[in-house]
Amino acid sequence: MFRKVEDFVETWKTESKATLRVFSALRDESLSQAVEPGGYTLGSLASHIAGSIVAIPAHAGLLPMPEKAATPTTVAAIIASYEQNAKQVADAVAEKWSDAQLGEEIPAFGRSFRRGALLAMVVAHQGHHRAQMMVLMHQAGLTVPGVYGPSEADKAKLAAKK
Repeated sequence: MFRKVEDFVETWKTESKATLRVFSALRDESLSQAVEPGGYTLGSLASHIAGSIVAIPAHAGLLPMPEKAATPTTVAAIIASYEQNAKQVADAVAEKWSDAQLGEEIPAFGRSFRRGALLAMVVAHQGHHRAQMMVLMHQAGLTVPGVYGPSEADKAKLAAKK
């Protein structure tokens, strides 16, 4: 749970950069890579992340509920949507919520959450789906970037330089 707005904003910057590294490693032709027939695809997961980072805070009244948008069909469109939404979330938290408010209980998803816990949920939800994407990226033959440390591809590049 976040107790300070500044802590969320700093964490959000780091997590957003990580998500953008993953999105930037996608290729338009890889967006249809699926877990299983009819299951999530790289494109639908990326689009879900881009939309849910606004939808979750919208359930708490921080942002207006986004309208159902068509799933972007290019990596560039997904990145643009994500960048816009990620900035919107950071700006709204910084402008509308105070440190004191992060401990307040609010209704969301038919339950009660502290605002700071809801923000932690946004971060965790994004990371959860980003990890799913990284598995699909391996299956699609894409180079998976490091997020919290070097990926196998990063390690191979470092070893080749030695």
